[in-house]
Amino acid sequence: MDSRLHPKASKHDSTRAERRLRSTYSACLPAGGGTGVKRRSLLATGVGSFIALLAIVGPVRGGPAERGREIFTDVTDQVGITWKHFNGESPDRHLIETKNGGLAFLDFDHDGRLDIFLEQGGETPRGKSRLPLHHALYRNLGNGRFEDVAANAGVDQVAGFPIGVAVGDYDNDGYPDLYLTGFPISTLYHNNRNGTFTDVTDRAGVRNPGQWATNAIWFDYDRDGLLDLLVCRYGQMNFAQSPHCVFRNMPAYCAPPAYGLGDRLLLFHNNGDGTFTDVSARSGVQKYEGRALSAVAIDLNDDGWQDLFVSRDGSANLLLINQKNGTFEDLAMEADVAYDQNGLAKAGMGVDAADVNGDGWPDFVMTAFEHEYHSLFLNPGHFPFEDWTIPSGLAGLTAPYVGWGTHFLDFDNDGVMDLMIVSGHVNKAIEEGTASGTYKQPPLLLKNDGHGVFRNIKESAGPAFQKTYDARGLAVGDFDNDGDTDVVFACLQDHPVLLRNNLGQDNNWVGFELRGTKSNRDAIGAKLVVEYRGRKLVRWITGGSSIFSSSDHRVIVGLGSGPPPPTVNVEIRWPNGETETVRDLASNRYHEIVEGASR
Repeated sequence: MDSRLHPKASKHDSTRAERRLRSTYSACLPAGGGTGVKRRSLLATGVGSFIALLAIVGPVRGGPAERGREIFTDVTDQVGITWKHFNGESPDRHLIETKNGGLAFLDFDHDGRLDIFLEQGGETPRGKSRLPLHHALYRNLGNGRFEDVAANAGVDQVAGFPIGVAVGDYDNDGYPDLYLTGFPISTLYHNNRNGTFTDVTDRAGVRNPGQWATNAIWFDYDRDGLLDLLVCRYGQMNFAQSPHCVFRNMPAYCAPPAYGLGDRLLLFHNNGDGTFTDVSARSGVQKYEGRALSAVAIDLNDDGWQDLFVSRDGSANLLLINQKNGTFEDLAMEADVAYDQNGLAKAGMGVDAADVNGDGWPDFVMTAFEHEYHSLFLNPGHFPFEDWTIPSGLAGLTAPYVGWGTHFLDFDNDGVMDLMIVSGHVNKAIEEGTASGTYKQPPLLLKNDGHGVFRNIKESAGPAFQKTYDARGLAVGDFDNDGDTDVVFACLQDHPVLLRNNLGQDNNWVGFELRGTKSNRDAIGAKLVVEYRGRKLVRWITGGSSIFSSSDHRVIVGLGSGPPPPTVNVEIRWPNGETETVRDLASNRYHEIVEGASR
């Protein structure tokens, strides 16, 4: 292993990392020096078995000429989304004002159409909203319009300072529940299956009082069929004692080290009765102090158990390997993903995992601060991973930007995982200090050549990619059920942006909606190997990813151009480790596959 990443001089590395973080935060030092579709049932026949499937038939596929030449169209106004975000921006420049903007795609009413939850920020002592703050829950009406039903659903009220949202069906009743992170409390909403939610935080035991919780993810770490909850925590937060920093004689946000060394992860085990037990110490995740911003759960070593990549802000990243006995071990140093090539901890923000080079192993992307370069780590199936940031082109493409939400997606359904990133600086004063630095920044749509090399296709991506935003959370999902991946992202102090994909449905695809029976209902942790015409594509249903956000749990697999494949086969390894194969599936439609139905 590369000796430059050994922790033997951890104090020195920490000092260097802190120095660079102060620089990247504009040298801020503490003052004084310091459309929907109908569903129909289908009984599909496999070789020697009957397979219970639900096929969701997609709409008639139209070409780009019918819907606009750009790949993505901003349809936010068109669909009726008018809600606006507020982040409590104040002269005091509390860092928490920059680290929020959560949202989610979810089908909260189980009607087969993706809805959108938009999480409001909060107020600070000197950052008050002129209008009452509320979250929004936009119900997809299926006619190209959305309607905000948050008040009727009981999820409109803002408690504390909300930051992120995690969606998961923790009680396996078929309806998604919501966990909202924040300061000084977090909130768990149980879906009542009638269009409403109930706050069950205290009964569940997951309030996390007094702590700055940035992000959370649902995953089943012990394979008992119940979703557990990992909570990322950032650092010490106190509005009355928040550090004050200046930049060119203007109030500015302090660099992360001003908020201490960070906090420790929380892991809540699902007891199966609506309550959770804090197993942070027992599992070993509590050992690692640092400023955690996001995480993704995926089986990175193909042993059938979910592991964790945790991105941290100016603290060494974590790669927590599941030991299959309820504990985790951090092997980020062995994998060469803890620090950058200079032994420095990046300002790790958003994170996602997918197979970018077609070798069947999950690779990782992590966004970071400007001039740090967002990271791309290739997983060869063993340690160490390969830092592919420069060879992939990601270094040059992302150097000017402060990246937040990120997600792999096959936007054109060619079978190759592309990448989207949204960005935005934290200090408005940056525009006064450099000709190249901007506060609002453009989103990036990066096309993958199939070998993990990316190029920016902003010219054809659509007008939204020519504009700039102060963006944060990003989620992906097929809100119009046409077989391609749409995108929504949050913007601080502004409306969200909903982008409809106009291109993907022109190629062939197959969609999967997995339903666990022995495994968790959402099938978070499942691995899919799709085979057609001699080609194999590997996909996963991850826990978490991006930042402050949750995406559609359905999986769309692009099958490329030309005549539709006559059949598609899929091998599924369910989260509990059991494997089954479903054969002879039709393309260009969704299939709901129930665990064990093919046996």
